[in-house]
This record gives sequence, structure tokens and C-alpha cells, in this order.
Amino acid sequence: MKSIISGFAAVLTVTALAATDAAARDQIRIVGSSTVYPFATVVAERFGKRTKFKTPVVESTGSGGGLKLFCAGVGEQHPDITNASRAIKKSEVEKCKKNGVGAVTEVKIGYDGIVLSNSKAAPQLKITRKQLFLALAKDIPADEGKLQPNPHKMWSDVDKSLPATKIEVLGPPPTSGTRDAFVELAMEGGCKKFGWIKAMKKKDKKKYKALCHGIREDGAFVEAGENDVLIVKKLEANPKAFGIFGFSFLDQNADKIQGSQINGVAPTFDAIADNSYPVSRPLFFYVKNAHVAKVAGIREYLAEFTAEKAWGEEGYLTDKGLIPMPDAERKKYHSDANGLKVNIAGM
Repeated sequence: MKSIISGFAAVLTVTALAATDAAARDQIRIVGSSTVYPFATVVAERFGKRTKFKTPVVESTGSGGGLKLFCAGVGEQHPDITNASRAIKKSEVEKCKKNGVGAVTEVKIGYDGIVLSNSKAAPQLKITRKQLFLALAKDIPADEGKLQPNPHKMWSDVDKSLPATKIEVLGPPPTSGTRDAFVELAMEGGCKKFGWIKAMKKKDKKKYKALCHGIREDGAFVEAGENDVLIVKKLEANPKAFGIFGFSFLDQNADKIQGSQINGVAPTFDAIADNSYPVSRPLFFYVKNAHVAKVAGIREYLAEFTAEKAWGEEGYLTDKGLIPMPDAERKKYHSDANGLKVNIAGM
């Protein structure tokens, strides 16, 4: 009798699991980058209003945080799509594969600039990447071949042409794609202006990266989380402070804040599009192909996002600050997205 009951329980368990596996979630779940969040939210809202599907749930978790959730596994408890303001890393590809997330489609959606912004009540800052590195790096050159903890308290300590005000920069945490791109494009861009440091890259890449990407921890740089809206409010309240975030937030708050000129170029739509602004980067989202048959509306969401009316040169996402890709790139990623092409090296 006991064995019969056990067998019956086992059948019920298998049936329940099969039913759960077969059940399709009726709402897309999206996580990831705070920079891509406004674009994904607009697409999700239009998608929800204009189709038979529910409006997708979009969460701002940061690029690293989103990819961590995305790569944790396959199933209803895991997100379907993750937004990212940088490309997926090799280590994240390996984590995805290890957890059974073997088929993923990468979709580049456009370009964005990273801005160093302050209140319009203060003067616009004109700064170089080398000066930015000297202001925000944890360690900076003392003499040829020697380093020292960053001694600069005021911007004018870095260069007399800069304001005689305290260095105070609100920026994203290490889990953020914006942080990754800022340290790579701005900090490292300034760091390698020192010849002996640039030469270090060939001899000791790990040491070079730690030096060029290391941000000071003495209060001059303040980790302000993934909430870019909150950073904008803090800049309004403190005209002497600066904030680091994506161009789209500057564009949406242009009545309150302004972008600094970096290497003589202001962060504008055109300057980012033609790559003359030195701190710009591509934006992406990643689709878990195994979820397409299980979660209602994923294919249709991809079609909406990659339509010309959304991400094209006259699309509604340009009103939110997205810098469109050239025609050839848009065609490529439209095809990849709608064909669910597995287009990531190593997958």
C-alpha cells in the first residue's frame, strides 16, 4: 500500500511539474540597465496599449545586476530579457551556459553618451579626460614611474583652469554599465595619456587596469545607486556637485542640468552620433530564446522595439535621447532580433 501511495505521489509530482513547465507566463519580465530603462519602458507602454498582450514589467537593476539575474537559469522565475549599457562579458556568457541559458540573442539598439553634468545655475565645466582621471582616480602619478594616493581636493588642484570648488561627483555603482563605460572611456582614456602608464598595459595588464579604472573612495566620488532621477534632483539642490549618467537623462532634464565639455566637445545628439564626443557607447538588450515559446508576446515586443517607428532616425525613441544606429546596423539587428539569431561568441 505504501509503495502504491508513493508511486501515486510521484505521478502527481511529475504531472504538476509538467503542467508548470507547460504554463505560459502572460507578462514579459525585463531587468537591467538604468540607461536603457527609459527606452524599454516607452516601448513596453506602447506595446501594452497597442497589442493584445499585457504591458511588460521593466525593472532597473543595472547592467551587471540584470545579467546576473538573466543568466541564473531558464524558467518562469527568471527574466526573459535584460537591458545592458555594455556588451555581455565572457564571464557572463560562461555563467549563462553553466546555468542552462544556452541560446541568447544580442540586440544592439543604438548609442548613448556618458555625461558629466551639473546644475544650469553653475558655469559649464570644460575638462579633458586626463584632468578627469587626475580628479577621480584612486591613485595618480607622482613622478615618472611612481604613484601616490590622489591628493586633489579642489578641481583647481588638478588644473588652475578648473573651478576652485570641492571635487564632488555623484556616480553609479560597480554593477552599472554606465560605470563600466565611464572608467573605460573617460578614466582610462585620460590615464593612458601618461606614456609610462600606457606602456604598463603590455607588461602588466592587470596592474594597468587596476590603476586606470580605480576610482577614489575618500568622498570625492559618491556612489549614488542606479536611480539617475535622484542624481538629477541632487544636482539641482547642490550646484557645486556633478553627476555621471547617460545622455538620455541630460536630454530629458535639459531645463535643469547641462553637460560638461570633454576634450572640447559638448555631449549633443549629433556629436554622439558622429562619434566626435569622446565618451560614447552602444546600448543593448539580450533575449532568452528558450522563453519565447513559454512567455506570451516576446516576439511581438521584439518587433515593436526594432521597428523604424521606434528606433529609426525619426522614431519615437529619439525623443527620449536614443542615438539611432546607421541603416545597415539597424537592418542587421532587426533581422537578428526577429530571427532570434544566436549571435554571441561562445554561445
